[in-house]
Amino acid sequence: MHLKIGTRSSMLARAQAEKVAGLLEKEGVTTELVFISTVGDEKTGVPLHEIGGQGVFVRALDDALINREIDIAVHSMKDIPAERPEGLTTSAILKRDSPADYVVTEKDHDAIRVIGTSSTRRTAQLKRNWSGISILPLRGNVDTRLGKLKAGEYDAIVLAEAGLQRLSLSLPGFRLDPTIHVPSTNQGTIAVVSRNEPPVRGILATIDDEITRTDTLIERAVMEEIGGGCYTPLGIFCKDRHLITEVLSLEGDRVFRLEQKISDLDQAHAFGTEIRKGGRELIDEAYLRLGLSHD
Repeated sequence: MHLKIGTRSSMLARAQAEKVAGLLEKEGVTTELVFISTVGDEKTGVPLHEIGGQGVFVRALDDALINREIDIAVHSMKDIPAERPEGLTTSAILKRDSPADYVVTEKDHDAIRVIGTSSTRRTAQLKRNWSGISILPLRGNVDTRLGKLKAGEYDAIVLAEAGLQRLSLSLPGFRLDPTIHVPSTNQGTIAVVSRNEPPVRGILATIDDEITRTDTLIERAVMEEIGGGCYTPLGIFCKDRHLITEVLSLEGDRVFRLEQKISDLDQAHAFGTEIRKGGRELIDEAYLRLGLSHD
């Protein structure tokens, strides 16, 4: 079998696609990479919520799958929105890398005053847990972000630790505890999307990690019930079925948080409903202040 692998062209996206290609080649599958530009790559100077939110890194690859320009698409699973096009499915979820955020800096903790991130979740959690700091917007690929840090625009920047691992980058700084700075849904996980066709799904099943699939699908079930997307400061993290979820205000001064051991997806959906009810005021407030419509 020969498969065309669709991916964004950033260094990190390429590394993720090459990892999938390597795993498939061990199964006797030949591959080629097809690079596809997304709205999220083209509009780096605009906050994500202003250009379409979570799906901005995914839609172009979905279209390429539907149009049969590629056979599979490789994503950071956290970028995949809850609502998916008919006929597409997540056929493989690789073993999870680090779910944690990582603060890249050469400064001591007490000397850090300006931190770069455009994530509403990271911003809220940093403000809650770290006094005396300012948060400034930061978008672009990893190289761009590191370049701005080196140029002195920030004292520190926050990146997903998994991305640094995949790029084999060892950078000064420190890891944030994912039970305190609860990561975004599915952070640290690579997903492979395909059309719902048995031959391709069958070969992708050979690289699927069952434990990671369970934990990440629990997280997504909660995300689907909450409906906050990437607009609301929202952390959802499950490890070995132990689930932590928190909804924060944009300033991080208010939070609704629950923890629970989850046995199945039905329980995860019920948990998500409880979070949605308890965090409704914070979710609605975030949408209102960001100028977004919300049902």
